[in-house]
Amino acid sequence: MKTFLVLEDEPLIAMDLKFAFEDAGHEAVTAVDNEEALACIEKGNIAGAILDVSLGRGVTCKPTANRLLRDGIPFVLHTGDLNRVGEHLREIDAPVIAKPRPADDVVASLLNLLKEAA
Repeated sequence: MKTFLVLEDEPLIAMDLKFAFEDAGHEAVTAVDNEEALACIEKGNIAGAILDVSLGRGVTCKPTANRLLRDGIPFVLHTGDLNRVGEHLREIDAPVIAKPRPADDVVASLLNLLKEAA
C-alpha cells in the first residue's frame, strides 16, 4: 500500500479522489493549499500526487509541483480551466487531466505513470 497526496481546494473532489485511492488499495492524504501539501511531503512516504492547478485567489500548485519535481515524486495536474491556467501548465512538466473526469480515471492515470517510471 502506498500513500498519495491530493492537493485540491474543492472538498467533494478531494473526497472522491481519496476514496478512489482507497478503492485501489492505497492511502491518500489531502491538502487544500500549498502549505498543507508541502507539510505532507515533508513527512515523507508520498509515492505520487494529484495537484489541482488553480487553488483560488490566483494561487497555483506551482510551489508543490516544484517540490515534487525536486524530490523526483511523480504527479499529474488536474484542472477544470485549461484556458485560464494554460500559462502555468506550460511551466510545469507533468501530465494534465482535464476536469470533470471520474476520480478512478484520475487515480488510474497516476498509478500508470508510476508503473511506467518503475
